[in-house]
Amino acid sequence: MLMTIERKPTTRTLRGWAIQMLQEAGAIRECEEHGWMQDRADPHARERAFDIARHDPPADVSPQAAEAPVRDVLDSIGDTCPECPPDEEDRR
Repeated sequence: MLMTIERKPTTRTLRGWAIQMLQEAGAIRECEEHGWMQDRADPHARERAFDIARHDPPADVSPQAAEAPVRDVLDSIGDTCPECPPDEEDRR
């Protein structure tokens, strides 16, 4: 007999939503070796992320309130992985 199981909706924090949305917009990426988030420093991707936050915020969140976690995530990460050795060019 085939049975279906009803899935519960995924509960995410606003920070988790912001990270996923920033990755989809191409504004941040994950270090392949260590998993740290890195800012790609792409102004167009950042603007796309803010546009998505304003036009498609999570349920029960205003467009203005959706921008805050996006800005917080961008302010909390750098453009390099703290565990990766610096490039030879960066040492000069």
